[in-house]
Amino acid sequence: MTRLTDFTSYADAQKHYSKEGLWALFDGTRERFNIAHECIDRHVEGDNVALRIAHSDGSDEVVSFAELSRRSSQIAHFLKGRGVGKGDRVAVMIDPSLAFYCALFGVIKAGAVAVPMFSLFGPDGIRLRVDDCKPEVFFTNSDKAPEAIEGGAKDVIVVDRDFLDGLDDLPETFDWETTGRDLAVLQYTSGTTRALPAAVQHSHQSIVTLMVAALYATGIRPGDRFFCPSSPAWGHGLWHGTFAPLAMGVSTGTFSGKFDPVRLLKALQDFRITNLTAAATHYRMMRNSGEAERFTYCFNKLSFTGEPIDSETAAYVERIFGTKVRSMYGTTEIGVIIANYPGANDLEVRDGAMGKAVPGVEVEVQRPDGSPADPGETGELMVKKRGEWFPTKDLGRVDEDGYFYHGGRADDVIISAGWTIGAVEVEDAVLSHPAVAECGVIGAPDSVRGLVVKAFVILKQPETEGLVEAIQDHVRARLARHEYPRQIEFVTELPKTPAGKVNRKILRDREAEKFSVAE
Repeated sequence: MTRLTDFTSYADAQKHYSKEGLWALFDGTRERFNIAHECIDRHVEGDNVALRIAHSDGSDEVVSFAELSRRSSQIAHFLKGRGVGKGDRVAVMIDPSLAFYCALFGVIKAGAVAVPMFSLFGPDGIRLRVDDCKPEVFFTNSDKAPEAIEGGAKDVIVVDRDFLDGLDDLPETFDWETTGRDLAVLQYTSGTTRALPAAVQHSHQSIVTLMVAALYATGIRPGDRFFCPSSPAWGHGLWHGTFAPLAMGVSTGTFSGKFDPVRLLKALQDFRITNLTAAATHYRMMRNSGEAERFTYCFNKLSFTGEPIDSETAAYVERIFGTKVRSMYGTTEIGVIIANYPGANDLEVRDGAMGKAVPGVEVEVQRPDGSPADPGETGELMVKKRGEWFPTKDLGRVDEDGYFYHGGRADDVIISAGWTIGAVEVEDAVLSHPAVAECGVIGAPDSVRGLVVKAFVILKQPETEGLVEAIQDHVRARLARHEYPRQIEFVTELPKTPAGKVNRKILRDREAEKFSVAE
C-alpha cells in the first residue's frame, strides 16, 4: 500500500495528503493509542539505533530502540507501583540522555502525563510550574534534586544509570491502556523563569497531526539519520526532534549540556547526519565559530525554526553544508502551518520566504478589519481552525505565488516619526555587516520621534573607531534610509528565551525604564 512517506515532491504532497493517510502511518486507533508504543515499542526488532546523543564533554551516547523500550517499560512498572496512574502529572527535568528518554517514555506508557522541564530552571522557575501542574513524582538528576526540593517538588527521584539498573527485576514490557484522546504531555511554552508561560495540553493522538510537520517541514523519511540540537524541554526538540522521527522508526540525535557549536559540528560529521533541524540561532553560532569548514557533512535536508534566519547565514549554510536551509513556521499552540518542504525538488526555495502552507491548513494574511491583505501587503498571519480564523500574533505578507514571509511579532513593530519599521528586517541588515556576530533590534523611547530604532550588537572583534557610523551606513545602503538604527549599543551578551531567541521584550523593558528615569 502506498504511504505518505513514499512521496517527496510538493505536487504529491498536495495530491495525496489526507488525514486518513496520517493515521495509516501508525498502529493505533482513536480508541487505543499510546505515543510510547508508536515511537519505541513497534521498532524494537533488530538492533536499530533510536538515539544518538552528543554530550558537551565530548562523549557520545547511542541507544537502541530495544533498550529504550525495555527500560521505559520498567519505569512504567515503577510508577505503577508507586500508585501513579492515568492523568497524574510526572515532571522530567533531566538533560538529554538515556535517563531522560527512559523516564519520558516510561511516564507516557504508564498513562501518566509527562511534564518536560528545562534543566537550567532554578528554584523559582521550578516552583511556578510545580504549583501549576502539581506533579506526583519529580524525576531529575543529582545536581538538580536540591533545587527541585527547594522549588516545592514532592517525591523527587534521581534517575541515573544506578537507578535504571536497579529496575532490572521489573518486567521488560508494559501493557499500556490509553486512548488517543487521553492526555500525554503537558508542555510549557518558552518564556521567562519569573512569569509562568502557557501550558499546552497534548493528547496521545496529537502525534498524528504532528506528522504533517514531520513530512513537510522537516522532510523526515525512513532511512534518514536525523538530528535536532534543541532541548526536548521545548516543543521543537520534543515534538519535531524526538517524537516525529522515532514514530517513523528513524534514528534521531540531539545535544546535551552547555551548547558548543564546534562540538555540534563534530557530532554532525561523526554521526553522518543527513537531515538536520535546528533553531536559526544554532546555524548562526556554527557560522560564527569559524570552524565549520574543518568538518565533512552528509546533509541532504536542512530546516530551521524559531525566528527568521539572516540572509548572510543562509548563504553561508548553503555553501558549507551543500544544500539550502528551509524554513518552517508555527507555534506550540497551533503546530506548523507553513513550510518549505525539505526534500521536495519541485518547490523553489525563495530567499527570505517561510514557504507555503502545509497540506490541510488554510493560512491568510489579514488587515486589522479581518479582510485579506493584498499580495505584498503586511498584516497579521491567521490560520483557520474549526471554521474560524485564529490569530498567530505574528505579522507577515504573502506574494502572488503563495509564499509567506515573516514580518516579526506584532509587538516588535517600531513606529518612529510615523514610519512603520520591522525589527526583523533591520536585524538582518545589521547582521550582514562583517563585524557583527549577533544583534537584537527594538524601538527605544524618544521624546521627539516616539520611538527610534536601537540595535544591541555583539561584535566578532573589538570595537574600532567609526564602527557605529559604518554599521549605520551599511544598513542605510540595504534598507530605506529612515530604517537605520539611530542608536547602537555594543554588548557582550543578549537576553534570550530558553529556546534561544533574542528576548526583545526584556530589551524594550530596560530601555523604557531608563527613559522614565531620565524623564
